[in-house]
Amino acid sequence: MSDGQKYLVTGGAGYVGSVVAAHLLAAGHRVTVLDDLSTGHRVSVPEGAEFIEGRIQDVARWLDSSYDGVLHFAASSQVGESVAHPEKYWSNNVGGSMALLAAMRDAGVRTLVFSSTAATYGEPATSPITEDTATAPTNPYGASKLAVDHMISSECTAHGLAAVSLRYFNVAGAHGSYGERHDPETHLIPLVLQVAQGKREAISVFGDDYPTPDGTCVRDYIHVADLAEAHLLALTAATGGEHLICNLGNGNGFSVREVIETVRKVTGHPVPEVTAPRRGGDPAVLVASAERAKDRLGWQPTRADLAGIVADAWEFVRQGE
Repeated sequence: MSDGQKYLVTGGAGYVGSVVAAHLLAAGHRVTVLDDLSTGHRVSVPEGAEFIEGRIQDVARWLDSSYDGVLHFAASSQVGESVAHPEKYWSNNVGGSMALLAAMRDAGVRTLVFSSTAATYGEPATSPITEDTATAPTNPYGASKLAVDHMISSECTAHGLAAVSLRYFNVAGAHGSYGERHDPETHLIPLVLQVAQGKREAISVFGDDYPTPDGTCVRDYIHVADLAEAHLLALTAATGGEHLICNLGNGNGFSVREVIETVRKVTGHPVPEVTAPRRGGDPAVLVASAERAKDRLGWQPTRADLAGIVADAWEFVRQGE
């Protein structure tokens, strides 16, 4: 991959998309962000990127042969909403991705990096989770992302697309002025930080009787900047006719209680917690094996320390105070 290539970043006004766009620009590439701002934020589009406000379903209006590749983040991503409104997820995630694949085929753009998710695995019985773990999504969000992975595989086989799907575990932290701005917020670290800020009275711990060291669920947290670096490596690793699927995680987990205690230490603020009943469908442990990403992409997470992840997220949320 030579310097100065041109990439389309769909959903580049969102959390992960904006950090990846910033990394692409820092590496000397030209970046166009396409986002309808339904959940993304104009302020999150990095300076230096061209911005198009538009729907992924209409991507053919803007994608042409001048692009060297596409990094695809545009999707609806709330599990609860996907259960209540599955039609939105099939339309946005599957329909939008189908429109993108058609536009790429027509324009002769042959490299794709897809933002996938550990939700494709559902509730696996074994840990750590490898790419060979059976996919059994438990909600329409995970099912829609898995459907897109199947579509991409077909496109690679039939039309020679070079594609890499990156299945994220729990993305966290911030990269300078780029961080989580979800509304509503559902991710644990920003929710606990809201308690530290005084914006939320307490954090709910859903179940404290799991078969884990402290009884609370264990999850694999990956720094968003480590995640972004994997996307740039994936552009280099993408091979015509192959659909490479890689898990992205640290390979070790932190419990809910460990996250809460780390927030207390990093912020110096009290964080009241309330024990609540278990939520249906919450596995005790979800931890990634990222060996394939290390082997095939040459990727190595370097920001695996939970305190560092929390500190970066804390610095970001305090910018908005």
